[in-house]
Parts: sequence; structure tokens; C-alpha cells
Amino acid sequence: MNGVGSPEERRSSGHSQICCLIDCSYRCNRPAGNASYSKRIQKTVQQRRLKLTRDDSVNHIYICDYHKNMIQNARMKRKRRDSDDNDGSPDADEDIPEIDFFQMPVNTLRRYKRHYKLPARPGMNKAQLSDTVARHFKSIPVVEKEALTYFIYMAKNFKSRFDQKYSLDINN
Repeated sequence: MNGVGSPEERRSSGHSQICCLIDCSYRCNRPAGNASYSKRIQKTVQQRRLKLTRDDSVNHIYICDYHKNMIQNARMKRKRRDSDDNDGSPDADEDIPEIDFFQMPVNTLRRYKRHYKLPARPGMNKAQLSDTVARHFKSIPVVEKEALTYFIYMAKNFKSRFDQKYSLDINN
């Protein structure tokens, strides 16, 4: 009569659905947004070991904005590893910029893998490939002073490749 309709009608028309996820064995009661819990998202949740599962009793796959942001943040977060370089302190990595390789096209990741001859099995999906590339990228040692010197030289001389003559002049 008043245009609102019964709760069953609202649920079937897509309004007032609640999140389809179970978070740490508790059903989420937040309203669902337009983000869906796809197969790709499920793989991300499994790889990042988030304690999220889909409630099979609901007939939709929409998740709330809270869980959407949680999954996106988990994808972007780098797993911190204590190493000998930083004496186990997690604060030593803070000024290193984080690169989200998952946002890069698959062809770029494959070219990177091929260029550096990274050992990887064929047929890797984008998430696995981006993790492999990220691990390799973080392991490359960089001498900052040398890299900045070469960058400034190339920027001043409008070059896209390093001129080997300049290298010989610096060393002599």
C-alpha cells in the first residue's frame, strides 16, 4: 500500500540485503554493497589467510563495504619478514614505498618474469604472478647514490637509455 513492500519483496528486489560473509564464525549483519564475493576474491581471501567464509544459506554473493575494504587492504599489505638487514625491527621498512603489482597488467608481469628469467611454473594466475614478481623486486639491491646519479644524468640529457661513455668518464 505505502510502496515499501514486505521484507521478502525487498530482499528479492536487491534492497536491504545483508553481507553474505561469516567473519571469524560470526555472521556479518552490515548492509551489502555492490561488491561481490567472486572466485577471484575467494582466492585472495585464502592466500591472505583471512578468516572469511561465505554463508551458503543466503542466495546472493554481495558483501558489505567493511569487508570489501578489509580484502583490498589485505591485498595491498606486504607480509613483513624479519631479516638480518633490519635487526628484526618492523620500523626499518617504513620509508620504502609499496608497489601493488596486482594492479599491473598480466602482460607486464609476464615480461618482467621473462626479462629476469624468474623460475615460475607455466599457467600461473595473476595473483601468483604478482606475488612472484613482488618478491623478486624487493630482493634487488639498489645503490641509491648511483641510481640517482644515473637518473639525473638521463633526465638532463633527455635520454631513455644509459650512455656507456658517461660510465667510463666517471670511473676514470
